[in-house]
Amino acid sequence: MTDTPAATPGGTSFEELDALPTEELRERAFALARERRDVGFYWSVIRHLPNADEATVLDGAPNSIGPTIDEANALWRELTGHGYEESAPLLRAAFIDYLMKH
Repeated sequence: MTDTPAATPGGTSFEELDALPTEELRERAFALARERRDVGFYWSVIRHLPNADEATVLDGAPNSIGPTIDEANALWRELTGHGYEESAPLLRAAFIDYLMKH
C-alpha cells in the first residue's frame, strides 16, 4: 500500500489546498456551498467572524439603526474576505475542511 496524500472528491490534496491564499479557499468553499445549497456552511462561517458577536446583541430598534448597519457592513466585509483578522487561521481550516469533505 502506498502513502498518498488524502484528496478531495475533486482530486485536490490537503497540501495543495493549504498552499492557496485564504481568499482562494474562501471562493472555492463558497462556490461549492452555493452549488450544494449548503446554508449550514455559511452559518458556521458567520459564527467564526470577529464581528458576529457584536451583531447578535443589536436589537434593530430605531435608535440603534446606525450601529446595526455598521455591524452588518463589518460582517459582510469579513464574509467576503475583507477583514478576517484573528479568525483567519480558523476560517482557513474551515474552508479546507469543507473542500476536503465535499
